[in-house]
Amino acid sequence: MRYAKVVHDLGGTGADKWAVHYRAKARRLAGEDILQLTLGESDVPPPAELIDRACESMRSGRTLYSNGRGEPAVLEALARKYSRRTGRTIGTGQVLYFPGTQTALYATMRAVAEDGDEVLVGDPMYATYEGVIAASGARCVPVPLRAEDGFHLRADLLAQAVTPRSRVLLLNSPHNPTGAVLSREEIRAIGEVCRRHDLWILSDEVYEDLCFTGGFASPFDDAELAERTIVVASISKSHAVPGFRSGWCVASEEFCSRLLPLSESILFGAQPFIEDMAALALSREFPETARMRESYARRAALLCDALEGAPGLRCLRPEGGMFAMVDLRELGVDGEAFALRLLDEYRVALMPGEAFGAQAAGFVRVSLTVPEELLGRAAEALRQLAARVLAERGGA
Repeated sequence: MRYAKVVHDLGGTGADKWAVHYRAKARRLAGEDILQLTLGESDVPPPAELIDRACESMRSGRTLYSNGRGEPAVLEALARKYSRRTGRTIGTGQVLYFPGTQTALYATMRAVAEDGDEVLVGDPMYATYEGVIAASGARCVPVPLRAEDGFHLRADLLAQAVTPRSRVLLLNSPHNPTGAVLSREEIRAIGEVCRRHDLWILSDEVYEDLCFTGGFASPFDDAELAERTIVVASISKSHAVPGFRSGWCVASEEFCSRLLPLSESILFGAQPFIEDMAALALSREFPETARMRESYARRAALLCDALEGAPGLRCLRPEGGMFAMVDLRELGVDGEAFALRLLDEYRVALMPGEAFGAQAAGFVRVSLTVPEELLGRAAEALRQLAARVLAERGGA
């Protein structure tokens, strides 16, 4: 039978990157004591009020169809949030609600890129970006995020990667997997490259509320870049509710108007009771979210301190997010081989850097989503395996 081109284009961009995670998960389900540090799933429960609101909404009958743009309450909450953040008036016509950031990424990318186009994206990159770009028909053009630059996207390297076919920069800050947080000055320099070459900026801001050092910066907050910027985000990470699939995009009113028919063709309306919960989440600050951010910052410091001076290892202190990268390159092994040995010999599961791009080869990504004592166990396993690898190499 004949398959559409997109099926071939997406080959190898999906679950294959998560092989270590799925192997670890299967062993846990079989009863093994596996310390799983592969996903960004918070160990902090979501605010109880959010769960209560979702339950109350379901019981009150908010289980019927929604509309393609989103329920009024969540659209108004988002308009208020971005009006406060930008200092400009953002109307509900500039917002579309989606069931999660991943759906928002897919829809917005389809609206700005197609066959023959190129999408620029920092390498390392989140594991689904390659597939999202391929699904649009465009070609993914990696821009190196170098460890010696703290994995920050450099405007000069971005400019070098631009060609006449370039149409979009897919930007992510705070960055997954590296934890890099771009400054306002860096965003301005990157935005100038995009302005000069008439590029869209698709800004994935799902970790906005998880900055450890300094503040958050977005191209959407710069009035000169706002018209070319599309923000996608969600409450999955900020409020510890990834399974609820609650996200959105914010952009110009023209963009949202053009995107709406495409959004409606993907999923005509999300769940009203989840949208009610999201509206509450966006309405004010919750102490649980602040505690979560503080715990990730504390755990990142603990992990890096525990690995300080470990032969063959270097922990890069993240500036935000919920992950830390550990550099294994001095060991002379790739991240996937090391991650598989760590799982088999120490029952600790980490994501290999190779799942995130060429610039992350020789790294592993550690999720900061377990209590300190378990993170200490992971650090000790890393130290022990690194020592064994070095001893084996010395005896070869």
